[in-house]
Amino acid sequence: MTLIPRAAVLTVGGVALAALMSAQSADARDQIRIVGSSTVFPFSTVVAENFGKNTGMKTPVVESTGSGGGLKLFCAGVGPEHPDITNASRRIKQSEIDTCGKNGIEDIVEIKVGYDGIVLANSKAGQVMKLSEKQIFMALAKQVPVDGKLVDNPYERWSQIDASLPDVEIEVLGPPPTSGTRDAFVELAMRDGAKAFPMLKQLRKDKGKKAFRAVSDSMREDGRFIEAGENDNLIVQKLEANPNALGIFGFSFLDQNADKVRGSEVDGVAPTFENIAGGAYGISRSLFFYVKKAHVGVIPGIAEYVAEFTSERAAGEDGYLTDKGLIPLPAADLKKYQEDGARMTRLAGL
Repeated sequence: MTLIPRAAVLTVGGVALAALMSAQSADARDQIRIVGSSTVFPFSTVVAENFGKNTGMKTPVVESTGSGGGLKLFCAGVGPEHPDITNASRRIKQSEIDTCGKNGIEDIVEIKVGYDGIVLANSKAGQVMKLSEKQIFMALAKQVPVDGKLVDNPYERWSQIDASLPDVEIEVLGPPPTSGTRDAFVELAMRDGAKAFPMLKQLRKDKGKKAFRAVSDSMREDGRFIEAGENDNLIVQKLEANPNALGIFGFSFLDQNADKVRGSEVDGVAPTFENIAGGAYGISRSLFFYVKKAHVGVIPGIAEYVAEFTSERAAGEDGYLTDKGLIPLPAADLKKYQEDGARMTRLAGL
């Protein structure tokens, strides 16, 4: 397979680039390659399987690399050696758009597919957990305020944080920094939990967002928080083995494993389909995938795959993805992304 020189990628225009890729396509791929979020992975896999059955084209290859890892692969360049689509459980960052641009990727299509909640779940054999975002921060932050000072996290048992919590050791299994679930959990749970402390709110006011986030975003590294990789199914297995442990993952995995694990209430709200869809559950986020427009029409089936993913039968209120735990978009929003996908509307920037 002949690779596209990077210099060529940076200098040729979109039409010439498509022609260059078309010339290579016979020696390249006839199968869509998708990377990215472990949370979006099961939805993307089901869509890929339906696409393969219904179109007669090859079923796309879907890899779970994490949102950050997927975007890194996606933004590395244009050509059959690079992925066509990347899934993400957070929105693409401006820095990632800039990296794509530097590597010749000028046209990125953004498709929002639905919503997901981030849950703290434990085995049904364990105790029911009812947590606040403040308590979550106290359990997982590298440093916490104690008597007006920031100190290394001293809490070893949940009951040390609050007497109403179980008297068991803190052990939380969660995703690595490359995961969109980790990004969203930090943004939605840890930062809000940190804001519950007047001292940290004052830190943000006095020294700015960067100083505040150095505290709010830093997870403890003493074994109480354990990075368990991108495989959420593995976390579920570990929770079954240790009823006192909690795991952090997307609602879809809770929904698919409801016979084994249960989600914790956060600030008095349970992580249910209805609470996430209605906005009552605070730790929730949007799910996306991104398409490399230069590959459309060169790698067969990309437009058709996008149409399948955004169809009513897949992503609609009663679509087959809701059976997998996807919280659907409102009808008007779904229509917008159906149109963006059909037109391959370019993401202009953030």
